[in-house]
Amino acid sequence: MSATYPTPRPADEGSAQDRLYEASDDGSRPRRYLLTMFPYPSGDLHMGHAEVFAITDVVARYWRAKGFDVLNPVGWDSFGLPAENAAIRRGEHPAAYTEANIATQAASIRRYGVSFDWSRRLHTHEPEYYRWTQWLFARLHERGLAYRAAAEVNWCPKDRTVLANEQVVDGACERCGTVVVARTLTQWFFRITAYADRLLDDMELLEPGWPPHVLTMQRNWIGRQDGPDGTTYRLHDWLVSRQRYWGAPIPVVHCPGCGEVVVPDDQLPVELPHLEGDQLVTGDVSPLAGARDWVRTTCPRCGGPAERDTDTMDTFVDSSWYFLRYLSPGYDGGPFRPEDAARWMPAALYVGGVEHATMHLLYARFVTKVLYDMGLVPSPEPYARLMNQGQVVNHGKAMSKSLGNGVDLAAELDRHGVDAVRLAMLFSGPPEDDVDWADVSPEAMRKFLARVLRLVPDASDPAHRWSSLSRPRSRQVQPTADTVVADGPGALRTAVHRTVHDVDGLVEAGRFNVAIARLMELVGAVRRASSDGGTGQPGETYREAVEAVAVLLSLFAPQNAQELWERLGHTTPVAAQPWPTVDPALLVTTVVEAVVQVDGKVRDRLPVPADVAAADLERAALARPAVARAVGDRAVRRVVVRPPHLVSVVLA
Repeated sequence: MSATYPTPRPADEGSAQDRLYEASDDGSRPRRYLLTMFPYPSGDLHMGHAEVFAITDVVARYWRAKGFDVLNPVGWDSFGLPAENAAIRRGEHPAAYTEANIATQAASIRRYGVSFDWSRRLHTHEPEYYRWTQWLFARLHERGLAYRAAAEVNWCPKDRTVLANEQVVDGACERCGTVVVARTLTQWFFRITAYADRLLDDMELLEPGWPPHVLTMQRNWIGRQDGPDGTTYRLHDWLVSRQRYWGAPIPVVHCPGCGEVVVPDDQLPVELPHLEGDQLVTGDVSPLAGARDWVRTTCPRCGGPAERDTDTMDTFVDSSWYFLRYLSPGYDGGPFRPEDAARWMPAALYVGGVEHATMHLLYARFVTKVLYDMGLVPSPEPYARLMNQGQVVNHGKAMSKSLGNGVDLAAELDRHGVDAVRLAMLFSGPPEDDVDWADVSPEAMRKFLARVLRLVPDASDPAHRWSSLSRPRSRQVQPTADTVVADGPGALRTAVHRTVHDVDGLVEAGRFNVAIARLMELVGAVRRASSDGGTGQPGETYREAVEAVAVLLSLFAPQNAQELWERLGHTTPVAAQPWPTVDPALLVTTVVEAVVQVDGKVRDRLPVPADVAAADLERAALARPAVARAVGDRAVRRVVVRPPHLVSVVLA
């Protein structure tokens, strides 16, 4: 009796836009594998998803523009306790509840404009996926790394299942907060302790690309100490069996004559039976124990009567290897092709929360090492670089319904627009810092995007013509070391090339907020520049500048960038454009903008050589008509000169 899922898996659209984001994997470009911790299908997307997807998408778009063949897949971690408990409360089948949430989240991800490769989409609750989770169990078992033993274990009375040590936080279940109790039960374990030394020693491979605090957390969790029983560890073997329904069945039968027998590969997957209603709610044993027609089977070894194991695997087993299935979607000869792994692994960048440091990340490292020892993957580590995003909070506190401080992502998108929310999230600070939504201003980002689009009027407007782009009134901005004078086409072109160069390095370093600030400065320079040079048509330099703005903006706000690109007359996607070429000669700052203040108010700006002497700068500033008018007949008490950027005139 196998599972029947009420809701079929939704088909992906397969649009031209989707194909633009698919990895070609043809060897024509260097490869980079970008990975996001895949979401759990619990309701719609939340603000945390908005942050991590925005971060990942910037990197994906940047790498494509830089000429890389980027693998950026999407999937769902769709087995597990939360979905099962929620479905039971609602009187639904876990599959129906899970797949409805997946459909909702998939639609929201598409609305959010994330450039995922949808052709590699996976769901861990589907038999074609968990067949290979069971295959992994069998490989661990035959290597002596999966075993069943009686042990004192952590029992959650509310969720009615055992928990791994890593899932107990301050004596309570990390999912529901219930105080756990100790019980002696016979359970399945993975012998992760056999790899304890390698998990520690191989951190040398990770130090260039992983946050130091994550490595420290793992070192402390493994806890190697030298004693008189030799070496000892804080780490215990990974308890993987769960007394719940919504998980991959453990592929073992118990035979009176043969004992424990692992189901042969050609009989996988062992599919879940279809249970519902009261069948899903049990006491201290797995719901699968009540599915007697499913439990009764024959021994694969002797052919005699036997019974299936009635525990399921914890969802962390599913997520310990999912990044490898992305490499070979639809492949039927194994969980993945080793040659695919050889081309793409290890992943160049993994983005996700630090809360998984001693669970998912540790488990994935362990499984990868086992597969490396089997000769199936090219590296003993799964991820070359790790980026942790901060938490999205509100007024300094974690968002929750009980506190009444939750923020609905869909409502924010409706109110401000997708790109404004993405920009606000990215501009709020470095990725690893917490984002306090109370301090974020998507409305300010919406206004900025409106200013960007005004660089080129809408062609559908009957009054549209390039000559309508007049010089806007100059805004008063505080000088910075990076400010470049924007008077004249030569200076504008210098500003464009310097900004492209700076944004290149800032995005590579993960400093997205600073990159956006530099882009804002460039937009200001373009707005101050003359658009037509008196010819009635835009100058080539102005057009080059606006095109550069569109390409840079496409990393952060792709929908508005595409609109700007089309207003320029282009019919190709801006997302397909290569990174703008920089002229190295223009990176040498020969002319900068000096700001002149009179009694603290900006009265003028003037272009000056970068190496201007203080006396020359003072003389030139005081000779400016606007400065002379501001001084009038008052006496100058003091002139403060900080070449080459500032002259401050203090009147008596």
